[in-house]
Amino acid sequence: MHVHAGYVCTMRTTIEMTDEQRAKLLQLAAKRGMKGFSALVQEALDEYLRAMHDKDSEVQAALAVRGSLKGKEAEQLAEACRRVREDWR
Repeated sequence: MHVHAGYVCTMRTTIEMTDEQRAKLLQLAAKRGMKGFSALVQEALDEYLRAMHDKDSEVQAALAVRGSLKGKEAEQLAEACRRVREDWR
């Protein structure tokens, strides 16, 4: 019986990318002394998933305070938002 403590299971899958993306990945991998770019793709996926989790957490935190400003504070914030939006145009 074999036991693998901390063993990370990986799987093979197919992704589509452009020739330019593949070339850039191979170039970056070569700069890092790597033969292939699988580790780079894993790193990119980890970063993307972490960013999406962080974004979801920020949205949930923002939604949790919705409606917490009252009266004058709410009016001041609404006016400041209107001014910023006007400057964007």
